[in-house]
Amino acid sequence: MANAHDYVFPKLAEADASLRLADYAGKVVLVVNVASACGFTSQYRDLEQLYEAKAAKGLVIVGVPCNDFGAQEAGAENDIRAFCDSAYHVTFPMTGKVEIVAEARRHPFYQWIAQDLGEGALPRWNFHKFLIGKDGALIDSFPSKAAPLGPEVLGAIKQALEA
Repeated sequence: MANAHDYVFPKLAEADASLRLADYAGKVVLVVNVASACGFTSQYRDLEQLYEAKAAKGLVIVGVPCNDFGAQEAGAENDIRAFCDSAYHVTFPMTGKVEIVAEARRHPFYQWIAQDLGEGALPRWNFHKFLIGKDGALIDSFPSKAAPLGPEVLGAIKQALEA
């Protein structure tokens, strides 16, 4: 049975480099599809704060740029990296830009989400969050409006870290 550890993403702005979710086995991972020109873009600040506060306890945040929602991540990968560095000082891992909506071009991680939970479980907008347990199993999903430092997300992360 597949789990999140089976999936590999390209690394942001690093040709021929991969980000393997299996490298985070034993850690809790929050996968967030991100965009630079969205009303939720300020969540980068809270995501970075969360990462800095919880990384030593075993939390990894993985930002996944995607231009599928409102064409709000139209820039080249180098532009995305520069924006994240300068505007939000992002230090958590970032993947290369992927597609989520078009089934034929959908990244395999999101194909897995759709197969396991149905198409309705896929992100409907930027900054949708998937919480992955230490074993690679999907624990929870949070819509764009769920604040990274809000009680719903923080409570689920705390529980996953303690498991």
